[in-house]
Amino acid sequence: MSTQTLPDVETRPEGTDHTGDDTPKMFHYVRKAKIAESAVMGTHVVALCGEVFPVTKSPKPGSPVCPECKKIFEGLPKGNSGQ
Repeated sequence: MSTQTLPDVETRPEGTDHTGDDTPKMFHYVRKAKIAESAVMGTHVVALCGEVFPVTKSPKPGSPVCPECKKIFEGLPKGNSGQ
């Protein structure tokens, strides 16, 4: 009887980060009132750019921001807290 080593098989869905961690590639702007609900309940949020996802991480200072979300946010009237 002989043994054989099988090659590693990629099991991640397409389009995910392949760096070995679950850190998002960029962060999105979402309604403030929905962030805690998503983090606790696992519900999905909709970003300004239309991306839909559950909140799993908090951005750190200097984290990359979705350019489309940033453009939309900067075009919103001042004083709109998004709640």
